[in-house]
Amino acid sequence: MSLLVVGSIAFDSVKTPFGEVEEVLGGSATYFSTSASYFTEVAVVAVVGSDFPEKYLRFLKSRRIDIDGIERSEGKTFRWKGEYGYDLNEAHTLDTQLNVFQSFRPKIPEKYKDKKVVFLANIDPDLQRDVLHQVNDPVLVACDTMNYWIEGKRDSLLETLKLVDILIINDSEARELAKEPNLVRAAKKILSYGPNTLVVKRGEYGAIMFRDDRIFAAPAYPLESVFDPTGAGDCFAGGFVGYLANTMNFEESNLRKAIIFGSVMASYNVEAFSLERIKSLDYSEIEERYREFKRLTHFEDLT
Repeated sequence: MSLLVVGSIAFDSVKTPFGEVEEVLGGSATYFSTSASYFTEVAVVAVVGSDFPEKYLRFLKSRRIDIDGIERSEGKTFRWKGEYGYDLNEAHTLDTQLNVFQSFRPKIPEKYKDKKVVFLANIDPDLQRDVLHQVNDPVLVACDTMNYWIEGKRDSLLETLKLVDILIINDSEARELAKEPNLVRAAKKILSYGPNTLVVKRGEYGAIMFRDDRIFAAPAYPLESVFDPTGAGDCFAGGFVGYLANTMNFEESNLRKAIIFGSVMASYNVEAFSLERIKSLDYSEIEERYREFKRLTHFEDLT
């Protein structure tokens, strides 16, 4: 079962303590769809400028990603420049040039409107709702957001959350959205806004899923080499939602498996800049790291 993602395609310039790259392929829709493509077919709605190379579109197509929803507009592609210190959980934005993304108004192609799984990447909550008004009764809607929208368009975001099944955000965003410093209490409050599931990304500390009064926590995979965390959250979401779209099983036990697949994809993404590591994966590597997660977290019950 294929899924639909609406988000950004960008050029990223990134500096970490371990290296630096200029204008490499990035953007939430790019990372999400590349990660999800290991589990299911993906359709992307996004915008690029007239400067966007055809080779990147060919790469996306090579990953079973339907790019008919990518609009090319006159002007420059969205650009982001950031830097990380030794605390790789925090990016310092140095420059953002929205360019053609500033006037982006998603238009869902007719052939995408019956997609049963929809992921709304980090865009204006008004646009997220507009996307949902264009699709036909999806079975599962997941979305992401950020502090910028929480602070600047809170009321609109709350309206969007009424239409969402799963919210995927990081821990600082969860606390700010709920106006609650305690993460468990914050999760309960967010679930009252509409979603039935909240997934909190915690970077090198893993991820936590909240559903009703139940909590599932997964660690991050311990890595010796971490080069670039850019896009890790989107790769997590791609693995998580991609696996769910593949199985169309939304029981809690399967959601837990999806959390681990999301964590696997994020762990591979940080091993290189841009999409260099994740685009070269073999599915057997994904399965092996999934099993390593299981071994990592296994312990016996009391006797």
